[in-house]
Amino acid sequence: MANEPDDPLNEFNARLKAARGKTDKESAPRGRGTQSGLGQGLRIGIEMVVSVAVGAGIGYFIDNWAETTPLFMIVFLFLGFAAGIMNVLRIARGLDEAVGFGRAMREKEARDKLAEDKELSAKLARTEDSGANE
Repeated sequence: MANEPDDPLNEFNARLKAARGKTDKESAPRGRGTQSGLGQGLRIGIEMVVSVAVGAGIGYFIDNWAETTPLFMIVFLFLGFAAGIMNVLRIARGLDEAVGFGRAMREKEARDKLAEDKELSAKLARTEDSGANE
């Protein structure tokens, strides 16, 4: 009885599967490079704090070992700050997805060139269409 084609439960299951299939295709899992604004802001803040803290910590331990109390801590504090700024810039430009900065730059340039090519071909198609309509 449950296998009859007019069974409302089978119709409902078919519609439910069709609806879930559409949403599964539409909401594909997001990659690492796509973050929400809040997530990206928290990541930037954490990376800045951690890089400065690690730099100061390394400097502190070198100062204790070499008995040069504030010297290395100040130097490594600034180095940690510079590393944090570089990480923030890398995140803001979208270059943190790949391994290695050079590889990330090449991939970003390739993506940008592809977007420019698509935009140019769309503009060319629009001008051809407007010329054909005249």
